[in-house]
Formats: sequence, structure tokens, C-alpha cells
Amino acid sequence: MRLNLILGLLILCSSVQVFAQKAIKPVPIIFDSDMGPDYDDVGAITILHALADNGEARILATMASNKYEGVAAVLNVFSTYFKRPDIPIGVPIGDAVNMRDGQHWTDTLLAKYPHKIKTNADAENAVKLYRKILAKQPDHSVTIVTIGFLTNISNLLNTQADEYSPFSGKELIAKKVKLLVSMAGRFPSGYEFNVDKDIVASNNVFQNIDVPVIYSGFEIGEKIKAGLPLINNAEIKNSPVKDAFRIAMSQSAGDAQGRMSWDETAVLIAIKGYSAYYDLRKGKMAPVATDGKNTWDDNGKWQGYVVEKMNHLQVQDLINELIQHQPKAN
Repeated sequence: MRLNLILGLLILCSSVQVFAQKAIKPVPIIFDSDMGPDYDDVGAITILHALADNGEARILATMASNKYEGVAAVLNVFSTYFKRPDIPIGVPIGDAVNMRDGQHWTDTLLAKYPHKIKTNADAENAVKLYRKILAKQPDHSVTIVTIGFLTNISNLLNTQADEYSPFSGKELIAKKVKLLVSMAGRFPSGYEFNVDKDIVASNNVFQNIDVPVIYSGFEIGEKIKAGLPLINNAEIKNSPVKDAFRIAMSQSAGDAQGRMSWDETAVLIAIKGYSAYYDLRKGKMAPVATDGKNTWDDNGKWQGYVVEKMNHLQVQDLINELIQHQPKAN
């Protein structure tokens, strides 16, 4: 009788575990990154793949908001390393920021790791790729996370009907996108790199997008230091993630305890939600000043910026764990 009870409990626990795994609904996500001049983008794309491997995300595309030659290939290095080499990659066409890393970790990664995309010409037009992908998705289903410049989203907003959709860019976003999470701004006011580098695009997105927006501001990632456990993990070998952090940290005097984790927090929020880690102050981004300063208007309900709730050291531990993620075995 006791044996039967134990077996019954084991079967019940197993069934509950299987049900819980099946209950996870992966977030369809488009990842939009400047993947360069800073290396927190590397941590962010690693978290993206780690949570995809865990069944929590479905990566629809990775977009570059930066147009230095090689950015598409760098994105492909990571998708190849994490065994998703066919993820579509988009790059901006026309005016866009052209800025690469000062520590040359991108050069090392391109020389050392496989990637079938060799030049930006091998990738797709980011705006057309956005339209093609969004048109095929269920309504109000897609999360976009931007951890770079708002160039692509602004250009998408400005598009008209085409072969992919009869809707304008603004209409297509409103119809297909559930949420935009953006590493942008400093709150409640201040200056931040991603906003400043393309003020026109930032303003266009902040003022004209018709979907909920969550901002993870400069002050959130500033306190979270990531990378030290990764580069000290001797079990991780031949990893573009470890190489990027190792090279960049060794050349950055202020990063001895780890790199600030602005971009990682945005990806974490985009996939796992904000409520376990942060509170949300609702309102809207006021028009950005010509000098790049952003300010906040509390009179709004569709936008919000996150405010620390969980101790930042706990979030730091989680990020440090996730960026040590290794590709799934075949």
C-alpha cells in the first residue's frame, strides 16, 4: 500500500512537471541591437538564446540598428554558436549610426568563429524584414526589444503599404506588436547614449508608437555588473560570449568587477516580464530635447519606466548565471 502511494505521488509530480513545461508559452520576439560599441549587447543576446533554449522565447529575427561593416556577421556568429544559424538578420539601409567597438572584440569573433553571413550585404533590409515578419504573426503577439538606437523602429513607423502588408508601418505595429521594451533614457530625466545617437528616431518612436512601451533606463543597468563569473569559468571554452567579455573587460579599467548591464535587463524584462524584479511608473516619454535630454510626463498610461524592486544584486546574480549559458546539446 505504501509503495503504491509513493508511486502514485511520483507519477503525479511527474505529470505536474510535464504540464508546467507545456504551459510555458514562448514569447515571439524580435531583437534589435547596435551590437557594438558596447559589449553588454553580447550578454543580452546570450540571455535571449538561453531563454529560447528554456522554451520561454521564440526568436523571430535579430536586427542591427548600427551599420558598421560586419555587424550582420557578428549577429550571425552568435546565432550560429547557439545553433540557430538561420535566424533572419536585418541591417539598416540609408542613414544610421556607424560605430563599432573600440576593443576589437568583434574582429576576434569574426576571425575565430563560424558564420555564413560574411558582410552586411548578405543580410536583409531591416525595415522590409520587420514588415515581412510582422505581417505573418498573429495580432498583438510580438514583443520587440530594442537595446540600441531606435532607427529601425522609426523607419518602420514611416513606411507605407507594400508587398508584405496593406497597412502602414504605424498600423502594422499597432496590429501585430504586443509590447516594445526599450533600453533607452535615464529616468526621471537625463541623458542616455541610445537616445542621444539618433534623437530624431527616438522622438518619432516615443511620440508616435501606438503600443505599450516599457523603458529600462540607464540607472537600472548602471548598478548591475556582469561578466566576472563568466570569464573565470574554466569549463567554458571556445565561446564567443566569453571571448567578447574577456577581451573588452581586460581593456576597460572601470570594468574590473564586471560590465554594467543595461541591455541584459531589457531582454530579461521583454521575455520574463518586469513584475518579479521591478515596479513600473506609468506615464509617457516627453519629447526629447535637441541636446538629447529626455524627461518624463506622468500623464500617460501606455508607457512606463521600471523602478528597482528586487535588490539589484539578486538581478545581477541572475544575469551572471544566464550569460554563462552554453548551447544545447544536439
